[in-house]
Amino acid sequence: MKALTEARFLGQADAWFRFGLPYGIEARIAFLEADLARVVFRHADGYRLDRSWSIAPNRSEPDYAGRNRDDLSGFALPEATVRPTAEGCEIAAGDLVLSVRLSPFGLTWRRKGEPEPFLADRATQAYLVSRRTGAFSHFVARQRDERHYGLGDKSGRLDKTGRRFRIDAVDPCGFDAETSDPLYKMIPFYIVHGRTGAHGVFYDNPAMASVDFGATLDNYHGLFRSYQADDGDFDCYVFAGPTVADVTRRFSWLTGGQAFPPLWSLGFGMTSMAIADAADADNQISQFLARCREHDIPCRSFHFGSGYSMHDGKRYAFRWNREKFPDPAATIARIEAAGMRAVTNLKPCLLDDHPRLAEVSAALVQDQSTGTPAVAQFWDGLGFHLDFTNPAGRAWWRDGMAQTLLAHGVTTVWNDNNEYEIWDEDAICAGDGRPFRQILARPVQALLMTKLAAETRQAHAPGERPYNITRAGNAGLWRYGQTWSGDNATAWKTLRYNLSQGLTMVLSGMYNTGHDVGGFHGPRPGPELLVRFTEFCCLWPRFVMNSWNEDGITTVPWLYPDMLTHVRAAMRLRERLMPLLYTLMWQAATTDEPAIRPLLWHWPDDPLAAEADDLFMLGPDLIVAPVLEEGATTRMVYLPAHPGGWVCFHSGHLYAGGTHHDVPGPLGMLPLFVRHGAVLPVADAAGQPTALAFGDAGRDHCDIYLDDGLATDWQDRSLVRLTLAG
Repeated sequence: MKALTEARFLGQADAWFRFGLPYGIEARIAFLEADLARVVFRHADGYRLDRSWSIAPNRSEPDYAGRNRDDLSGFALPEATVRPTAEGCEIAAGDLVLSVRLSPFGLTWRRKGEPEPFLADRATQAYLVSRRTGAFSHFVARQRDERHYGLGDKSGRLDKTGRRFRIDAVDPCGFDAETSDPLYKMIPFYIVHGRTGAHGVFYDNPAMASVDFGATLDNYHGLFRSYQADDGDFDCYVFAGPTVADVTRRFSWLTGGQAFPPLWSLGFGMTSMAIADAADADNQISQFLARCREHDIPCRSFHFGSGYSMHDGKRYAFRWNREKFPDPAATIARIEAAGMRAVTNLKPCLLDDHPRLAEVSAALVQDQSTGTPAVAQFWDGLGFHLDFTNPAGRAWWRDGMAQTLLAHGVTTVWNDNNEYEIWDEDAICAGDGRPFRQILARPVQALLMTKLAAETRQAHAPGERPYNITRAGNAGLWRYGQTWSGDNATAWKTLRYNLSQGLTMVLSGMYNTGHDVGGFHGPRPGPELLVRFTEFCCLWPRFVMNSWNEDGITTVPWLYPDMLTHVRAAMRLRERLMPLLYTLMWQAATTDEPAIRPLLWHWPDDPLAAEADDLFMLGPDLIVAPVLEEGATTRMVYLPAHPGGWVCFHSGHLYAGGTHHDVPGPLGMLPLFVRHGAVLPVADAAGQPTALAFGDAGRDHCDIYLDDGLATDWQDRSLVRLTLAG
């Protein structure tokens, strides 16, 4: 690689400040909002990929061809001033001040009125470029006291300092929630928090890369962190913060905001590969519905595993197995009669013996060297991936969804196994008339798959908000639906690290997320683990029990009869808090404020709150502290400083703030703590919303979002006031 150490100022063109770098590269800098700036490097012959599918300011919506990389529409573009300095120049706009050093080339960012920078390139060789691939590397000075958050669905503790990660996507079934990497999403966005507050960095490059938060030490360069792309463009967004909350909210705004889910999708859902894979799958579904009635399980959706499309051990998209499901519409009608919605798993890979392969062969991701579809390994053999940047491929997929699934009563699809593990270096995507190498934008296929699913569902049922799920994708996937942490392991360790993993996903823009209840793969969860898993998951937006256990036993709520009371208690707690959760999800979609938050969201300057990633907040007033250790009936909880302290949701006991407490957590009780003085919307015994005060509220109401659970005019609605009874 070649170091880009010398620069010259070329002047200003429109909103861009331009700098000439070696090897025909031009650096362009624009100030987009008062707290947001952008740095782009452009080769003399143009970009590696001249568009983006992630950037969508002000809830704008990129089309399937993507947004032109030079497009600055949708941004305020505050007026900027430039003045020369001894080292180069200083540019100020909004709340940002940028110092540009020309030799060696480097950028230093600070907030207006603050003397100390919040972000600075390292002084030695901050930028490198590969003369072979055109890919860039970026090296930034790192301070010892800084903490690092984000990068999507990454494993381990919330603070990622000292680790190195791959920006890549695979199918890691039964992954270790503490150490496994990579996982499913490719989101090179991170937040840094230190003595100068918080700032964020997003590299809008959907190619594979590596991010290092201090795992590498090199005596020649001092402390640094780095982003090193395998390919693609250097297109970097800088977020000024100054809090973690500010950065995450702005990132959500930049990438198009959050889809607002229908109410039913926030209820408990059930799926299992074993049910749909079974020879008597239709009968097993009937038995499941009967057991839900028998055991009073409030299930709102049934998610078909891919076994409904399995023939002779292989799965074929849009092809029901009519021996297992003689009448799919009748099966789905039974599910709906039980008060549930039907969701079907759908995978974008067509096996090489798919009976409809010839219909769509030209609209698959192609091998440019042979002119035939690019071959990829899949579960049941070799296959080919649909190209969602090809209009013909989208049309075929849309028709398949509408005619094979939605026409039978299926509500929506679960976009699964869409990591696009095509390792053929000659694979090429149609690009809506402007082809590009698929290695430049693998996760975009998953994003467009989910976009198409949302639009197809909306066209089929225009009077309802669509709901979709995706396992993979890049920044912006949240515009179209829900995601989750993936195929987690059935282990106690998973509880601990799924929690911090989920918080990592939230800080990375994924507000509608959750975890497979009970764990997906491994030995069946034991009785205590199943209860604790249900308690842990019951207040995340996605609450779905999903399993593929090694012994073939399906994880269901009644798996252990003597634990059923405890499992049901967690489900009823969710139903009681549904008015709060639904209101928070509406706020997420309208204000970019997530429902689930780490403590540092509200107490960024409290070091104990910053370290607390074994609990989470549901909204601003409720701390959720699941029991995560086997055999434990109590747990230590840190409750941040708050006037009046914290009230136990269950007992009304008052706990002081600003200290740790050893609190009760017997099996069947999820420890919850509410700010003293808060009023929360909850459901009464009849399921109707009511206001509940904790301690001396000092007010007689709370605000709540109400509709029929499906309304499409939600953006035009407002919160309504709910007054305390009596």
